[in-house]
Amino acid sequence: MGNRYVALGSSMAAGPGITPKAAGAPMGSGRSAVNYAHLVAARLSYDLVDVTFSGATTANVLSEPQRGAPPQVDALDGTESLVTVTIGGNDVGYVPMLYAACLPPWTRSVPVLGRVLREQVDGAARDAALATVGGALRAVGEEVRRRAPSARVLFVDYLTLLPPSGTPAGPLSADDAATGRRIAETLERLTAEAAAATGCEVVRAAAASRDHHPWSDDPWTTRFGLPLPGRAAPLHPNAAGMRAVAELICVKFHQSR
Repeated sequence: MGNRYVALGSSMAAGPGITPKAAGAPMGSGRSAVNYAHLVAARLSYDLVDVTFSGATTANVLSEPQRGAPPQVDALDGTESLVTVTIGGNDVGYVPMLYAACLPPWTRSVPVLGRVLREQVDGAARDAALATVGGALRAVGEEVRRRAPSARVLFVDYLTLLPPSGTPAGPLSADDAATGRRIAETLERLTAEAAAATGCEVVRAAAASRDHHPWSDDPWTTRFGLPLPGRAAPLHPNAAGMRAVAELICVKFHQSR
């Protein structure tokens, strides 16, 4: 076994806004030099190929280029010892739903924009997307296993972005927060099921971060707000969250399969 490590995934793995930026990262990727992949590679003394990209969907992992970058699985050459995958949220509009729900209610009445926002916060639309993402996650697991047959393949699920039911999460309404929790819980379950069905493993970042939501005293993710230079992107992991996920991955990696 070599020491090649390939990191696949969306912004939840890339770390937009967490400084410094990764050297040579494509424009728009949001790839941080201290995202969990970089931290894990340093700790394990592995050679990292980080192709995580903000906005990525399962299709961008499997087959569709993104802003000129090839499908992420093209980075796999079969010599990998470790592959991590954080994906699926953009397929179901998870963070876009939360962004839309955090905007003032009157914005949903604005021509054109309002229609887009109403669709984003529509629970039925999100449920329809969730109905198909499980199969897409399994397809990712199967393809990664096919291309990297000797690797430990770890699906890393999403850090917690919302407090538990009954805890205010302003500016989100109670109904919108409930929709967000349902999306998060379903993604967590489907990720674990995809890992189990494809001979991969799962790193349970969601469970580990229940008490580290953005409204907690020790948040691993950020609240809604304006994107500002030098700050982690809103509704995304912060630096502490990336360190925590890296620790979870390293513990998992050192466990026997």
